[in-house]
Amino acid sequence: MALRNLRKRLTADTEDLHRESLRKKFNQPDVTHLCDLEPRKKAKVAGEVKRIRTVPRSGVPSLEIVVSDGTADAIVVFTGRRTLGGLEHGRGVVFEGVPHNEHGRCVILNPAYTLLPHA
Repeated sequence: MALRNLRKRLTADTEDLHRESLRKKFNQPDVTHLCDLEPRKKAKVAGEVKRIRTVPRSGVPSLEIVVSDGTADAIVVFTGRRTLGGLEHGRGVVFEGVPHNEHGRCVILNPAYTLLPHA
C-alpha cells in the first residue's frame, strides 16, 4: 500500500497533488463543495484564496477573490471594497452566500466570511 502511494506521489503533477490536499483540507460535513453549488440557493463553502484583485464593477471598485477547494473555483466579490483585513493569498476561508452564474462563472456577491486559522 505505502509503496503504491509513494509511486503515485512521485509521478503525479504538483497541481494534482495540491488539488488533492485542498479536497482533504476542506472536506467538512456542513460545507458544500464548489463543484456542487446550485445557483440561487444559499450555501456555505470553504476554500483557499487563489487570487485577489481589485476590479471596477458598475464604476465602483470591487474586491474580486478566486477561491478553490480542490474540486472547482468560485469568484467572491465584495463591492465597494479594495481590501479586507486578514484576507491574503493562500489563506483558508469560509464564505456564506448565494451563488449565481455570471458569464459562465460561479460568483458570490458580498458574502459573510470567516477566516480560518493558519495551518
